[in-house]
Order: sequence, then structure tokens, then C-alpha cells
Amino acid sequence: MQLLCTLDTLPEDTSKGFQLDDISLFAVNKQGQIHVYLNLCPHRGVPLEWQPHQFLDLEKNFIQCATHGALFSIDNGECIAGPCPGEMLTSISSTVKKGQVWVTLPSVNK
Repeated sequence: MQLLCTLDTLPEDTSKGFQLDDISLFAVNKQGQIHVYLNLCPHRGVPLEWQPHQFLDLEKNFIQCATHGALFSIDNGECIAGPCPGEMLTSISSTVKKGQVWVTLPSVNK
């Protein structure tokens, strides 16, 4: 497991991007739950944000792809609107211990 961040750097209803071991990730804090995904749109294979750490829609209810506006459920990463309905963001296993968010990165063949 690798340390991603501390909870005080990821307040409620915010998102934040990270780079760990050449893997681009982002985390969302929603209703006290931390959700971590690869920063990769399943439709276009591009990063989701257009500005640093901006992964949520204006109402902060969904993850939004800045390239084509697709909306993804924060809870499970499923595309619910846009050109890729039913496709999923890649979830990253995470756990919170003592105010720190830890992740298990997928193995990458180099």
C-alpha cells in the first residue's frame, strides 16, 4: 500500500488529482467516503479534468469528464450520462487509517 494523502487535504465534496509511480489517480471525498479512480476516461482514454483537481460537476454530485461532459457516479464510477453509458472508471482499492488515505496500485507491465 502507498500513502495517497491525508484527509485534511481532501475535504468533504472535493476532488484531488495525484501522480504515484507514473499512474495518474484522483480521489473524491463524498459523504465521508473516499473514492479513488484512475484518471482516465473510458471513452477517450484521456485525463478527466480540464483544470488541476477539478473532477466534479458544478453541483459536486458526479465525476465529470471535461473532454465530452460524460457524468460518472462517484460511488462506483459508472457512466450515467454522455457517450459511454454503462462504461466504468477504473476503481483503485483504498483504505483510510488514522486520517490517512492509502491505496493499492494496480501492477503495471513495463
